[in-house]
Amino acid sequence: MKAFHYILPIGLMITGSTACNKLIDLKPESNVSVENYYRNYEEVKVALTGVYNGMQKPLETEWMLTELRSDMSKQGSPNSTSVANIELNDLNAYLQNSAHTKVYDYWFYTYKNIRSANYVLRSLGVTYANGQTTMGEGTAQMEESLRRQLAGEALFIRAHHYYNLVRLYGGVFIITDQQTPAQLKKIPRSSVADCYKLIEADLKAAASFIPAVNYSVQNQADMGRVTSWAAKSLLAKLYLDEDRKTEALALLDDVISNSGHGLLPNYADVFSINNEVNKEIIFTIRFKAGGLGLGNFMANSFAALNSGSTIVNGNGSGLNFPTANMEAKYIAPATGFVDKRKAVTIDRYNALTYVKKFISPVMVRNDAENDFPVIRFSDVLLLKAEALGFSPEAVDIINDVRARAGAGTYPGTGNFSAQFYLYPESGPEAITAANFLDKLLEERRIELAFENQRLFDLLRTGKFIELMEAYYTSEYDAHYKRFKPAVPLDELKANLQTRPLLPIPQRELDTNNELEIGQNPGY
Repeated sequence: MKAFHYILPIGLMITGSTACNKLIDLKPESNVSVENYYRNYEEVKVALTGVYNGMQKPLETEWMLTELRSDMSKQGSPNSTSVANIELNDLNAYLQNSAHTKVYDYWFYTYKNIRSANYVLRSLGVTYANGQTTMGEGTAQMEESLRRQLAGEALFIRAHHYYNLVRLYGGVFIITDQQTPAQLKKIPRSSVADCYKLIEADLKAAASFIPAVNYSVQNQADMGRVTSWAAKSLLAKLYLDEDRKTEALALLDDVISNSGHGLLPNYADVFSINNEVNKEIIFTIRFKAGGLGLGNFMANSFAALNSGSTIVNGNGSGLNFPTANMEAKYIAPATGFVDKRKAVTIDRYNALTYVKKFISPVMVRNDAENDFPVIRFSDVLLLKAEALGFSPEAVDIINDVRARAGAGTYPGTGNFSAQFYLYPESGPEAITAANFLDKLLEERRIELAFENQRLFDLLRTGKFIELMEAYYTSEYDAHYKRFKPAVPLDELKANLQTRPLLPIPQRELDTNNELEIGQNPGY
């Protein structure tokens, strides 16, 4: 067992015992008002730990805005008339409006943590202007190497938040320094292109500020903190969004060859609470059980509804309910080669399917130990396959991921779906130029299931409309037809065209008496 440390605002270190190191501030400084509060390395490090903890809150609604708005999950009681379930149905059917509470909650908590990151960056002398993130004189005094390390970590977190915001809401408000409420009202929405410039600048700075330390020699006390490899991985994904495949490929090759990260032999071990921040985890949002207010909500939220304590202490809410379309993607026969990812990712309680991947024992409700992965090595591998396009190397990557999941060699005859096989080099079951993207997306869907990646994958690859329309069609009679009131299939499909973006929250529009803020189309 490894020691862990909680960082308190006064610098007190409390030592205990758990499966891995966890740096968690029990009282994050998210609303600092003193101009020069962060004066030295220790104060900035404590504040930055609060910024890490601030990544937890947006996750409570992130799955609703990503997985629920894809073909991954749905609201499990389609004919329910409760307000909470109707809110989920609205997101699932692209019927949300600008007053939707979850749309606002995610926006609010994400910007709140961006504000906290900006306080840290200000104290370190980091500024953003004209598409460049630079470091100057800060209020906090420390060695330059420490300044660059802390700045790189804070920049990654800010970039992560803005990257999610721009993909969900379109162009948003770029705020990189501290502003008064009056000043904030004079900041207009930025274009998507300008948001991407900020994210790129922050990630490039983070990758250069943080030393590129191989995972095998990383200091145990720093496990879980942002690394140069995390910044490069996220930047590569951004480049794929912009169809800058050559630049993405260079970064991905660097991570694959030099980071020391790699696939674990056993898929289940990636998510074990006894093996956190393992070799496959490039960046994760950390949680800590124990009644500290820092535990993960997912065990109770995602366990099957009315399952009592059979799955997890404190009952389950049945949220993030897997779609039948998703469940059917797993090849798991009673005998032969089985996709081992199914048993790790989903399970059934009576007739109810539920997300199992992030469930661990809890003493009290919403206080699980599980971390939540943001970037995994398998994600990086599959991004490289995407950047390469159809080629023998790309197919080999897909097969490497499948092999770890239990795939066997296809004998060349018989039903390819009867067991879980590797793709052959030739024949009707082989990956071709025509089906490569579909096969890649299917592999990412299963490998990264319920890690809030699917919607972004569909949008990035231009497959959003096609695959979402196919999904709605496949589950309309069994699920969507039972909505109260019912939503016609044609309307579901039309909503994908008119409302692919979330609305800017109505509160933002109503409280600004300085500017007329443009709303997204369809609202």
